[in-house]
Order: sequence, then structure tokens, then C-alpha cells
Amino acid sequence: MTKNFIEELRWRNMLHDIMPGTEELLNKETVSGYIGFDPTADSLHLGSLMPVMTLLHFQRCGHKPIAVVGGATGMVGDPSGKTTEREILTEEVLQQNLNGIKKQLEKFLDFTGGNAAEIVNNYDWFKGYELLQFYREVGKRIMVNYMMSKESVKLRLNSEEGMSYTEFSYQLIQGYDFYWLWKNKKVKLQMGGSDQWGNIVTGSELIKRIGKGEAFAITTPLIKKADGTKFGKSEKGNIWLDPQKTSPYKFYQFLLNSADEDAPNYMRIFSMKSKEEIEALEKQHSDAPHLRLLQKALAEEVTARVHSSELLMLAQETTAILFGSSFEDFKKLNNEEIEDAFDADITFKVSKHLFDQGVDAVSLVGEKAAIFLSKGEAKKMIQGNGVSANKEKLNLEKKFTTFDLLHGKYLLVQKGKKNYYLVIAE
Repeated sequence: MTKNFIEELRWRNMLHDIMPGTEELLNKETVSGYIGFDPTADSLHLGSLMPVMTLLHFQRCGHKPIAVVGGATGMVGDPSGKTTEREILTEEVLQQNLNGIKKQLEKFLDFTGGNAAEIVNNYDWFKGYELLQFYREVGKRIMVNYMMSKESVKLRLNSEEGMSYTEFSYQLIQGYDFYWLWKNKKVKLQMGGSDQWGNIVTGSELIKRIGKGEAFAITTPLIKKADGTKFGKSEKGNIWLDPQKTSPYKFYQFLLNSADEDAPNYMRIFSMKSKEEIEALEKQHSDAPHLRLLQKALAEEVTARVHSSELLMLAQETTAILFGSSFEDFKKLNNEEIEDAFDADITFKVSKHLFDQGVDAVSLVGEKAAIFLSKGEAKKMIQGNGVSANKEKLNLEKKFTTFDLLHGKYLLVQKGKKNYYLVIAE
């Protein structure tokens, strides 16, 4: 082993809780450890990179990482950190989500060599497990008062909605995952977010009580922005790893616009750079914060790893074009490149007949394309010189015709300094 895994987590600010004896175990032998991934969507999001990076560092330190995708637990729903019951997914949707997550995990981990990564689905060991057998073998081992003491349970029992038996039993199901992996794959360590501590400890209890064995645990902190809001979310929702859900351009922009207070922490968590390299970057950033060196390095490295070097270059080119003063470079993009740069929530499709007849600026951006909440709001901002189309400031007299459309179908609308929208005439 080339690195001490716990020390790696410590200096990267990725260590929250650790069970006694875990560090000693990792220092004396190669360990198989796992993290579970909840298939509530067909893509991981930016916040999911914390557990992914944990597995990646775990493997780079010489240990064997296992990613468990929750085909079984996804049918129940993890109540941890939730104030309301999760929606039950159909088997078809669940399978679609599992396939998407597996495909993304395969991009990060190494599936070759002596400590090759594995991806397993907990449905494989639950599908033939009869309910009465589960009650006798697992349910008998954990007392109700023990389960009631968990924060995830307390939170929900004190809420207005309460908690279903299905979600109450979730910790037994996740706990059995740990026991099954310990018994069948020699897994001694479970890792996860700090909100998973209770579920992880339940698993270690089952290993002790059923298998008479010993298991260990590590949790990582939940990432929050300096303002206290959840990391990985924009005003419009999650920043996804799937380029069809969040364009590489928007993904790159989200990281590039990280606050100065947040960038050092994000860099340590999401970068593969060494401690010395990151500390040198932090020093340069501190000396000249206006250059935003940390944000640029973070956005470049993570976008290239999640997407590709080619899509990073396209995101950078799009950034230069959109935030530059000239519209000529934007005109050079082909239709696919233009549409790939804009997510669905900032793309508006309107009838081309509007442009055949001529449509006034206020009606277009305040009603037909709904870039603004109302025509009144659009009118006020246009009067304040705050709206542009194809890099030209709009006035109330402006009427758009087909001659204004790039490639006969596109209009680039800018609201304020940083907000861009794409209008597509069809």
C-alpha cells in the first residue's frame, strides 16, 4: 500500500466518524470495503462524487472497493435525512436507474488488478429471501428500542407525517447487506455519508450477533456550501453527472462559480492532486483571489474526469463565447454544439410562425418563451438595458423576424450578466 487511507481522508476533510480499530485494520492488511448507492434516479449527481471519491481513494491506497447498487433497498427507500416518505419506484424505473448508475461508476473505478473494484446489486441476495426467514434470522437479532434510538427514526416519528413500517425496517435491510457482504465477500468495512452512521452500525451489530465477527465503519461529512445550502444543487435543481441531464457547460460553470470560501474544500474532496499540489494552489489562490485559480483548476479537472477532455474543451469554448463580447464565435458552433450547451430548463421552444409574422421583444421573452415570469417584468428589465438577444441590447421597439434567427432557428438571450437562455424556433 502506497498511502494511508485514513490520513488521506483527514487532510482532504473527508473524515467524519470512524469506528475504533478501523485505522489499525487498514494499516495491517488489504481490506474489502463498500459503499451503497441509492437508485432514486438514473444518474448520480455532483454530491454523489463524495462517496465515489472515497472508493477511488480507498482503491488507490491498496484496498478493494465494492459499490453496492440498491436494487432491493431502492424498493424500500432510505429514511435517513428525509422528513417525508420516499416515492416507491416501479421495477422498470428502478432497473433503468440501476443501469445508469452502474455505467457511471465504471468510469471512476479500476476493475483490473489484485484489488479490482466490484459492482454488486443487493437484489441478488434478497430476491430469494423469504419474509418469515428474514424475521427469524435478522429481525430477532435487533431490538425495537435499539432501532427507535436512531436519529433517522426519531426525526420521522416526531414529524407530522410519521413513518411507515417499510421505512422503519430499512436499517435491518441495509444492515443485512453488510452481514451478507462480510460472510460472502469478506467485507470488513462499510463507508458512507454521516447520515448513514446508524444504518452502518446496525450492520456491524448483525455481524457480531449472527456471525460472531467484527466489522468496521467510516463516514464522510455531508458537503454544504458556505451559506449552509446543499452542495450539488443549482437554483433549478441537482447538478447531474449525466450530460443529458446537466450539460458539460453547465457542470463546468457550476464548479467555476464556486465561492472563494468553498473552493479550497471542494478542491481537496474532488481533486486527485496531491497534498503538496493542492497546498501550492491554495497559496497561489490566497495571494491572488481575483484570478480564481482554485475554481478554474477544480472545474477543469472534475469536468474532464466526469465527462471527457473533449467535452471540457467544448465547455471552455462555450464559456469564452458566451462571456465574450463578440457573437461571431457563437455563430461558428453547429446546431448540436449550440443545443448541447443549454439544459432543458434554460431552453425554450416556440413556433417559428411567430417570427414569420414578427414578434415584439416583450411578448417573446416575457410570455412565449417565458424567460421572465411576466411581460411586466420583461418590460421593466428591457427598459433598464438588462436584456440582450444575440449579443445586442433590446429595446421596447424591437421586433424579431426570421432574419434574427441564427441558422434559421436559434436566438441567444441574455438576462443580466451571467444568465443565458436559448430560444429555438420550430
